[in-house]
Amino acid sequence: MNRRTTGHTAWCGRDHRCNLGEHRSEGILVDLPGHARAVLVRVRASDGREHAEIRVRVALADVDPAARRQLGTLLAGLRDLVTRAAAIRRPRPGRAAA
Repeated sequence: MNRRTTGHTAWCGRDHRCNLGEHRSEGILVDLPGHARAVLVRVRASDGREHAEIRVRVALADVDPAARRQLGTLLAGLRDLVTRAAAIRRPRPGRAAA
């Protein structure tokens, strides 16, 4: 296997998180004990593109109708968040905006 190696970035974790030519930051944690937890990681892929990975864990209600409402709210909020974040993406140097 031949992989192009790239130098570490200023934000790179510089350890086992770097794998298969990509660089990964340390996780940024948002913790609301007993309610929710989110971890954001910045990633530069082997092709040079950068993206964010977000893992979210939210405590759901014990009864199904309430849990379903929570899931609907979570999905709507995530859709809004992703749409807003994608709208401010800037084109990479040398590439036209999509």
